[in-house]
Amino acid sequence: MERTAYARRLRQGQTLAEKVLWGLVRNRRLGGFKFMRQIAIDRYFADFVCEAGKLIVELDGAAHDGREDYDELRTETLERLGYVVLRFRNERVMTDPGGVADEILAALKSARA
Repeated sequence: MERTAYARRLRQGQTLAEKVLWGLVRNRRLGGFKFMRQIAIDRYFADFVCEAGKLIVELDGAAHDGREDYDELRTETLERLGYVVLRFRNERVMTDPGGVADEILAALKSARA
């Protein structure tokens, strides 16, 4: 499947946690930083990307259980490309969206410094 079509499919089939986080970061709502979702980087699709801050936010749900080695390799690859990768469990986004947003904003501000 072509990458653009695949990214579109991922955006259309987003999880509830992804919808919640997108509501917090879209339209520069988080500190004026622009985020995009389901962006192709290398051979991966990153859940949320802020290019200005070189930050990737990944949300991990049940589909990631037992895939820790794969996720670690993926994170290492993205970090070698110059990104900081933050990972949050879906449950954390649902129960503490403000705390997640605060951590993301803190990471973006420290990247600026």
